[in-house]
Amino acid sequence: MRLALLALRLMCLAWLWPVTQLNSSTFPKKRRHKELHIGENTKLKHGDTKRVDLKMKKLDSTKSLLIKSEQLLRIEDHDFAMRPGFGGSALPVGIDVQVESIDSISEVNMDFTMTLYLRHYWQDDRLAFPSSSNKSRTFDSRLIKKIWVPDVFFVHSKRSFIHDTTMENIMLRVFPDGNILYSVRITVTALCSMDFSSFPLDTQNCSLELESYAYNENDLMLYWKNGNDSLRTDEIVLSQFFVEDFQPSFGLAFYSSTGWYNRLYINFILRRHIFFFMLQTYFPTMLMVMLSWVSFWIDRRAVPARVSLGITTVLTMSTIITGVSASMPQVSYVKAVDIYLWSSFLFVFLSVIEYAAVNYFTTVEEMKKLKNAKIPSSFNANQAMAFDGCFHDNDIDLPSFPEGTSTPNTERNTQSRNSTVSAPLEGTRLRRRKTIKHNLNFIMSNSYMIDSYSRVIFPLAYLLFNILYWSLYA
Repeated sequence: MRLALLALRLMCLAWLWPVTQLNSSTFPKKRRHKELHIGENTKLKHGDTKRVDLKMKKLDSTKSLLIKSEQLLRIEDHDFAMRPGFGGSALPVGIDVQVESIDSISEVNMDFTMTLYLRHYWQDDRLAFPSSSNKSRTFDSRLIKKIWVPDVFFVHSKRSFIHDTTMENIMLRVFPDGNILYSVRITVTALCSMDFSSFPLDTQNCSLELESYAYNENDLMLYWKNGNDSLRTDEIVLSQFFVEDFQPSFGLAFYSSTGWYNRLYINFILRRHIFFFMLQTYFPTMLMVMLSWVSFWIDRRAVPARVSLGITTVLTMSTIITGVSASMPQVSYVKAVDIYLWSSFLFVFLSVIEYAAVNYFTTVEEMKKLKNAKIPSSFNANQAMAFDGCFHDNDIDLPSFPEGTSTPNTERNTQSRNSTVSAPLEGTRLRRRKTIKHNLNFIMSNSYMIDSYSRVIFPLAYLLFNILYWSLYA
């Protein structure tokens, strides 16, 4: 019985095996058909988007075979180590400059720093390419090293660099006919030979010079692309200068070993602001000179006051001169500010010398009076101070000196003088010409008059000096 059941099971399995294989081969096809059906439905739902993507792919020329720069411009087919038209006439290269800013001007280093856009225009038939729309192609700095570009450099340049934030500021635009625009943003520090003979009332003429380094006038001809309109500037505001004029010009430079080269000039005129130096230099100097005149109104006996005032003004003038000299280049000629400062220093120094002369003459006058006069025993030192010249003798109450005994010699001299001097005739007038020595003796005997004259002479002389100075340099 058990054997019969086992045989029946085996027969059932043998009968069901082909059916199982048939179903396994049929269901995957249905599954694939279902997935295909779902995918077609999805395409139908998003058909518009797919059509736009397909259209963009057709318009995107980067997917074509010619988009590679080397293939588009046929760079591999030419030797770009040689200039265009090598062996023929000179290649014209137009230059166009836009000055963005003048960053700094240094009098000590005699240079200026300028940021500008430098644009080159030339034609290279080797880079011509077919185009149905006649549109140009723009590239960045990665293509510059594979083609020929003009080797323009800045003459008398100290430092220069191409801006590279966030990428190198270089643009290359190629037109279908082979015309090329090459633009670069540069900051350059160049030499400017300045003349400080009128500083700070000066006007400086500076220039930035452009020239080809390797190609002379037989190979490359530099010229301004649009004449005087080739130089454009933004609004430039400087702290110490007015920018009066920007002007392009052209010239030739000769080198004995290589020949003549075309050179382009960017000329600009700088006029200095004077107000800063008026506040920092001229006004303080004027005040120091005027302060030195205060000593003329101080009593001559106040020696500490007048001496300290004179020394203070002298030291202050020395400090001003040192500060101005530290901010200027060490030139071998005299500047306008030097003339003003040293002349003012001379006025201050003379005011100190004036008091020294007053003090000396006063002392000499006292010594003469004390020597010639017979001082009584009651004449003390406090009364001797009256002879310093500050007051007139008749303004001071002094005890009368005892009359000296007359001698025969004095009487004889008095009689002889009375006999020789006769009264002048009626209608006549005696005139005595005063000599220079007499005037000096008069001033020495009246030393207080030196201060009186100085109160007038010093201001008038300084005023005359200022009139001449500003009329000459302003």
